Amino acid sequence: MKKVYINGLASISIQEQSRNFTVETLNKIKQGVNEAHQPSYKELIAPAMVRRMAKGVKMGIYTAHLALEEAGIQLPDAIITGTGLGCLVDSEKFLELLLDNEERYLTPTSFIQSTHNTVGGQVALHLGCKGYNFTYVHQNSSFESALLDGFLQVKADEVANALIGGIDEVGKTTIINQQLAQLVNTVDTIFDKGINTAEGATFFALDHKQTETSYAEVVDIHISNTREVMNITSFLQQHNLAVEALDVVYVGSCNLPVDQDYFDAIYHSCNQAEIVTYKEYVGHHHTASSFGLLLAAERMKRDEGVQYILLYNQFQGKDCSFILLKRCGVK
Repeated sequence: MKKVYINGLASISIQEQSRNFTVETLNKIKQGVNEAHQPSYKELIAPAMVRRMAKGVKMGIYTAHLALEEAGIQLPDAIITGTGLGCLVDSEKFLELLLDNEERYLTPTSFIQSTHNTVGGQVALHLGCKGYNFTYVHQNSSFESALLDGFLQVKADEVANALIGGIDEVGKTTIINQQLAQLVNTVDTIFDKGINTAEGATFFALDHKQTETSYAEVVDIHISNTREVMNITSFLQQHNLAVEALDVVYVGSCNLPVDQDYFDAIYHSCNQAEIVTYKEYVGHHHTASSFGLLLAAERMKRDEGVQYILLYNQFQGKDCSFILLKRCGVK
């Protein structure tokens, strides 16, 4: 079986840069709704096309290009994306037109651009890639599902490399409804079950070859619908590791009342490791864990004292996942 390495990465989020993050330099979220910081796309996408593209598509093409460029890959063997709600803005636009026009005289453009696999398809068109292309829509484990697919294909030598991404948008109508239901915080109020939501796109280039610029080796990924079957000890034992071997644990917590109780077990189990939370910097959305993986991979490459990093993500006791990273070259 082949080993799997992260050789390139890039992100668009509420933070200003695309990579080279440290937790100390990240800006914390202070409001309920947070839109991504948009870079200049004109060097990569024709201005006429940019105006017609959904936000998620633009973010996806941009970060995919940067990740592949860093990995030295011109054409990936596979493009695999994960998204919770797809191109949400176009979905809202289509439904609003449907209501406003009493279900008559509709143009299909917004519907075509709103499907969940739009980003993966547009990235493939931009690159001229005709290989395996798949999109996972599994709520808060959408990105992990895409990562697991690419990981298994590279490991089994079915593909030499794979482009993996997680993308989600903020939609104004959806946010209004979520705030009415007290599921998303407002400027003035933090609800008991409220989150600080956001949007973004993060892409990774996986490869079976280790290079001088590789970030980390992906050791394993585990996904479960409920936390009852998530056991960190048994997961690590599959790789002859004890909990004490973990140097850092990245936790998908917002540090808000909505999720504190769900992470108590992981805090207790890994009390000897450094615990890092990341959703207070990137916000909560269905694929926010992709940004957590980026932070972990960059930390692994930067800090020679770190050999093993575990990422744990869940939301309200569901869509639980482990991602285990190892420093390149560690036996």
